[in-house]
Amino acid sequence: MNPATTALILIGYQNDYFATDGILRGVLENPQRTDEVLKRTVELLEALKETSVTMIATPIIFSADYSEVRQADGILRAIKDAGAFRSGARGAETVEELRAFGDRILDVPGKRGLNAFSGTDLERQLGEKGISHVLMAGAVTAICIDSTGRAAYERGFKVSVLEDCTAARTDVEQEFFCQSIFPTYAEVTSSTTVISSLLPSPV
Repeated sequence: MNPATTALILIGYQNDYFATDGILRGVLENPQRTDEVLKRTVELLEALKETSVTMIATPIIFSADYSEVRQADGILRAIKDAGAFRSGARGAETVEELRAFGDRILDVPGKRGLNAFSGTDLERQLGEKGISHVLMAGAVTAICIDSTGRAAYERGFKVSVLEDCTAARTDVEQEFFCQSIFPTYAEVTSSTTVISSLLPSPV
């Protein structure tokens, strides 16, 4: 794994998912695992911050009136009805743990749906940096992680999903996607494996 051609894509690390009072915190039914995903992600960021790995956050943020949401049902309608990820609200903000890394994490705005490539300049950013391999981390496993991972694969990127840095709605969902869905287009790996692959071996 080459740090210079690898990007870590951070999806949904926002208060509405990860804060204890987040509007959608309850959607992730295993709070202990949700906290562990955040902890593992921070450990990964700490380990890689001095490398040349590109780190990109792609938050989902809607306007105050949710005018972008035209669906009558489904996940985006549910987000609108719940009042989550609304521009200017604390819930839409990136979690404090990631903000602590400052501009080491590049923010790519514009995500209004499931796929982080849609409506953003993520593909251009990756292309300009010579990225060929993307690592997927964040929430939710079966929705934005899967949608973005598939889109990356279809654009010619090698895709790796970090099993211990992705949060699903249920443990069953997490297991099913990691065992049956992701392997159709991605490698399923862990943060510890990534760290050992990207950091130089001690002399």
